[in-house]
Amino acid sequence: MLLVLPWLVGFLAFTLGPMVASAGLSFTDWDLLTDPHWVGLENYRMMLLQDPLVTQSLKVTTVYAFTAVPLRVVAGLVIAVLLNQDIRVKSFIRTLFYLPSVVSGVAVAMLWLWIFNTDFGLMNTLLRLVGTTGPAWLSDKSAVLPAFIILSLWGVGGSMVIYLAGLQGVPTDLYEAAEVDGAGPWRKFWHITIPMISPVIFFNLVVGIIGALQVFNEAYVMTQGGPENASMFLMLLLFFNAFEYFKMGYASALAWLIFFYILALTLLVFRFSSSWVYYSGATRGR
Repeated sequence: MLLVLPWLVGFLAFTLGPMVASAGLSFTDWDLLTDPHWVGLENYRMMLLQDPLVTQSLKVTTVYAFTAVPLRVVAGLVIAVLLNQDIRVKSFIRTLFYLPSVVSGVAVAMLWLWIFNTDFGLMNTLLRLVGTTGPAWLSDKSAVLPAFIILSLWGVGGSMVIYLAGLQGVPTDLYEAAEVDGAGPWRKFWHITIPMISPVIFFNLVVGIIGALQVFNEAYVMTQGGPENASMFLMLLLFFNAFEYFKMGYASALAWLIFFYILALTLLVFRFSSSWVYYSGATRGR
């Protein structure tokens, strides 16, 4: 217990304690300067029935998550498979792909502000080279969300490393047996590689969903939720209510909305995981 005590104190002080406090504050009206005033379910009623920004932020966050997460899962797997081959300087190439995932969020946002610049940004410069005019990525409401989805691929190296670990754990005798039976590269990939690394795919999927539903840094630095709330993510809406409008009670209610939304999607993924996730030695799954 003595060894566990530092973690336990930190958990109670910085995780469980604030969660309990926010649950209580979500039933109050509090501006940080005066005492909290009990309002019951008013914050939740306003959040679910009266605030159009909640509906908009739910839509933006959901579209982003359901697009960016599968894209990252597939891109990370493809890169990992390619870099798992016997090629020269593969350790160096793996490092190049992984490095962007360790760069801080604000620095990444500043970099992509330049990349998405309408006049001299790298993205539109490349599009002009192929004879296409790029959009105003961050000031066009129809292009800003696709811009954030493209940006999400910046950190794909993190999932790539996890995939590489999974790929190197696949028994080679399975591939050898498949070759004896006449299986080609595609059949070996689909019937051996994918089932054997399905727990890794499942892990990256769950972690990706949790992360995608909490996007904040990039949106705050790059667009502030604009244009016309087209990039108003849930975490950004929570931040504005808490630290710009000083509606801490309402922001706490939004925090619990995000919590239950993440919980519901995560449980949904877990519910259907038994039909496609294979665990060696398990009786369930494929």
